[in-house]
Amino acid sequence: MLSILGTALVGLIVGFIARAIKPGDDKLGWIMTAVLGVAGSFAATYAGQAMGWYQAGQSAGWIASVIGAVVLLVIYGILKKKG
Repeated sequence: MLSILGTALVGLIVGFIARAIKPGDDKLGWIMTAVLGVAGSFAATYAGQAMGWYQAGQSAGWIASVIGAVVLLVIYGILKKKG
């Protein structure tokens, strides 16, 4: 339970960092930015566990979480253009 809370807290900050790193105007509010960061953090955690980089119950670090959030932000931008 604590690892999920840790991942969520890291994700909140990561979303704002990812928006600062990725250029362009995505027109996301701060709540959606936080949700994006949390999702990126969870994605990085589960991808890292699947690849054997992290043990079960261990969350992704800051860099992996930012990369996960940037990837999700790019995917969001692609889907937004198609829709």
